[in-house]
Amino acid sequence: MSLRTLKRRGRERSEALVFAALGDQTRLLLVGKLSAGEPRSIAQLTRGSRLTRQAITKHLRVLEGAGIVRSARSGRESRFALDPRPIGELRDYLAQVSAHWDQALERLKAYVES
Repeated sequence: MSLRTLKRRGRERSEALVFAALGDQTRLLLVGKLSAGEPRSIAQLTRGSRLTRQAITKHLRVLEGAGIVRSARSGRESRFALDPRPIGELRDYLAQVSAHWDQALERLKAYVES
């Protein structure tokens, strides 16, 4: 298997992890809370939610596994911050897929109209 194929598969796996992580309403809400830019503790992220700290922690670990969130210890608590790079990479990937579909639809249109 070529290095190019391995890199592509690694990128596809990464994109799949990001899609899966963002495919949950609670995780999307957490990303929204973290998008303000400042790191937040689990207590801050739990505030206003009916979920337990354990549930929020579980969702944060999924986001962290996908590379969307980073955590750092600050005393006795962990503080979580958004890393926008995976979401930007996903946006770029979706733009590529969209361009391919646009081209395919243009070819289909030309074929049907000819």
